[in-house]
Amino acid sequence: MPEANATIYEHESETDLIDTKLDKINTPQATPRALGVGLAIGSIVLFSNFQFGLQTGWISMMSLPSALLGYATFKTFNSYLTYPFTDVENVFVQSVAVAVGTGPLGFGLVGIIPALEKLLTPEEGGPLLLSTWRIFLWSTGIAFFGVFFAVPLRKQVIVKEKLRFPSGSATAMMIQVLHDKPDPAASTEETELPSTPSSSSSSDVDALAQEGIEEVVKNDVDVYRKNIRNLVLSFNISAGYTIAAYFVPLLRSLPIFGTSLAKNWLWTFQPSPAYVGQGVIMGLPTVSGMLLGAVLGWGILAPMATKMGWAPGPIDDWKTGGQGWILWISLAIMVVDSIISFSVVVGMSLYRSFERKRLEYTSIPAERMQPTDEIDEEEEADDAVDIVDEDVDAPPEHLVSDIVTYGGIAGTTLLCIVAIKIVFPVTPLYAIFAAVFIAFVLSILGVRALGETDLNPVSGIGKISQLLFALIVPRSNPAAVLINLIAGGVAEAGAQQAGDLMQDLKTGHLLGASPKAQFYAQVIGTAYSVLLSTIVYRLYNAVYEIPGAVFRIPTAVVWIDCSRLVTGAGLPPHAQAFALFFAIIFGTLSVIRSVYAKRPFARWIPSGVAVGVGIYNSPSFTLARFVGGLVGWYLMRKNSYFKTDHVALVISASGLVLGEGLFSIGTMILTSLHVPHF
Repeated sequence: MPEANATIYEHESETDLIDTKLDKINTPQATPRALGVGLAIGSIVLFSNFQFGLQTGWISMMSLPSALLGYATFKTFNSYLTYPFTDVENVFVQSVAVAVGTGPLGFGLVGIIPALEKLLTPEEGGPLLLSTWRIFLWSTGIAFFGVFFAVPLRKQVIVKEKLRFPSGSATAMMIQVLHDKPDPAASTEETELPSTPSSSSSSDVDALAQEGIEEVVKNDVDVYRKNIRNLVLSFNISAGYTIAAYFVPLLRSLPIFGTSLAKNWLWTFQPSPAYVGQGVIMGLPTVSGMLLGAVLGWGILAPMATKMGWAPGPIDDWKTGGQGWILWISLAIMVVDSIISFSVVVGMSLYRSFERKRLEYTSIPAERMQPTDEIDEEEEADDAVDIVDEDVDAPPEHLVSDIVTYGGIAGTTLLCIVAIKIVFPVTPLYAIFAAVFIAFVLSILGVRALGETDLNPVSGIGKISQLLFALIVPRSNPAAVLINLIAGGVAEAGAQQAGDLMQDLKTGHLLGASPKAQFYAQVIGTAYSVLLSTIVYRLYNAVYEIPGAVFRIPTAVVWIDCSRLVTGAGLPPHAQAFALFFAIIFGTLSVIRSVYAKRPFARWIPSGVAVGVGIYNSPSFTLARFVGGLVGWYLMRKNSYFKTDHVALVISASGLVLGEGLFSIGTMILTSLHVPHF
């Protein structure tokens, strides 16, 4: 930990640094070239997120690889540039890419919409056959209000309170290294890995890089070359596997435990480089929790339910089979863990905010606060070191005006209400108004949680919204399940959009980028994502059987079963007792993990969300991720290169994810042309 009286840049005074940042903000940022590159990179991320979101429910912001790919693109064509590609322009590129790439989750196209189209029963008002224009209208309606709502939160949580937003800080560190600038975060912010790997967490691919923020990053040309080499190599490996797996389907499901376990209980191994990469990013504690869930669900509970006659159907049947029976246990564990973790994190964040306000009122500098369980010595040092960003904000002309902000909030809220009423006319107006209001409140809490922990708890936010709507909409309403799903989707969309923009704004604030330019990046990227996401969703449904063996849409199943649970639907035989039992166990563990979050042992207390994901996903997905977690753990401790540069490890793992995600376009084309397998 650097000394508390250190300055961020060694060779510049604080005044000079502030002047430098104010000068830099006037350089070109929202340029046509940056927009084009950002949209292209975001499209790659979007395809990747659709592939893995529909398969396993996992998506990522991909901030770090987006920043690196943006830099690599402009470096490749450097001789053709009429003016230099700057770090703040790089911020714009990755902001656009993130806005585009997270569309599948933000618009509910890997969860809410598949649940409505594929899983809603006739008794519940389904299944709905939504036309393409209705999906487009729904996506448009929920796409923007979270973006506008995040703008007024920026000054409070980033400029005044200086919440850490670790992934945003990591991306700033990466960009400043690429552009040969001093480290804006001064390598002082210590963070932790997020505890949830599911799509409902919007957990950033940058997460693993946070362990390396405290380390000094060497500022030489080898950093860029090594990262690009690793990214290209891992990308090619993953792409090669994707094409090979199409022609040899056995590669997707190796019966390494024997044919009996593979056939009867789905214990196979999928050696997907992308899943291995995801495991590296998630970290060994998280994937260990997932493995525990797989063993508990698929090795103990599902066979038991089948043998006892509680789940008489085929093991992979969501309704009558063992997979459907253990899903309720998974759901109970995740709901309890999400709500407890969310409540503890938000409560601690609000307490810290209260303490800061109280100390400001009593004229005691915040950085002089005595360490407590909630505000420790490391935070004290962080506040003291990061003095440059304490009160320095962008000039007014680079801020989004109040007219645009509050006019945008009103306009996009109205758009959301009208769109939902048109697409789902059965939804009463009072329910739509309530959904938007709840989304605003929970978005504030989600942004604060993200700033403190690097975890945007959209899973918990969605489930809390579903629980609240079970009280708002009577169970006697024949469309209660449908309305409950819509309410959860609105809350999830608002929280994710606000969180994504806030992470990007933190990156830009550290590097001196224009908040207005980043706002434009988010709006343009989101608008483009609405169109592209709608098209890609329709392509996947036209080419593949969904749900099916490859795309099981587990997130959609979790969403709709949670709606059924809170609206009083019956559970399979004996599932309620087991669900309650495991909810109590993992609820207790969640309290312990949240209260003692800063203790080293807390990372190894199984996360209920991770265990739940391991239960509802088949073992083949979990085993590959566990291998990735082991590989990442080993490399960070035994490999001299990755041990000193964790960012490089994240970049390599991201290449594995992007390779399979992008080349899924190729396998989609082969499938649509009915090219035969070997």
